[in-house]
Amino acid sequence: MSFIRPPAAGGPQGLALQFPMSLGIFDQYDQAQQAVDYLAEHDFPVENVAIVGTELKTIERVTGRLTRGKIAVAGATSGLWLGLFVGLAFALFSTSRAGLAYVALTPLLGALFGLVWSQIGYAAATRTGRRDFASISQVVATKYEVLVEHRYAERGRELIAGMRLR
Repeated sequence: MSFIRPPAAGGPQGLALQFPMSLGIFDQYDQAQQAVDYLAEHDFPVENVAIVGTELKTIERVTGRLTRGKIAVAGATSGLWLGLFVGLAFALFSTSRAGLAYVALTPLLGALFGLVWSQIGYAAATRTGRRDFASISQVVATKYEVLVEHRYAERGRELIAGMRLR
């Protein structure tokens, strides 16, 4: 039997179920969603249902190798945009005639700062042998459990028992 704790103070309201009971465990989210749709089609009070992803795993997809050049370009570009923003802000609120100089100079200084800072970070990371690649990661569930308030569990199980998965 599963139990979902009530959200902490200031947490998302409406996600907690009191005394939840399982209606079924599904291998794919679409199957769990289909079960809830089936319940809704049969006038079941679905506002008392939750789909909970369980057995979490992390998937990390390597997108490429990091090189000193790629890091330099990314750092300089990031710094350039930040410098341009700062320069525009200075020019906008400046009372002197140096507004155009701000817009021209701060992006260059930002790009230089971003370039240097990115190289320092890259050197520190590769010296410790940490990472020489870029990646994206995501946490995914391998099972999806449909839970319901205890007072609706019996009716929910009866309906689910008559359901055929598409």
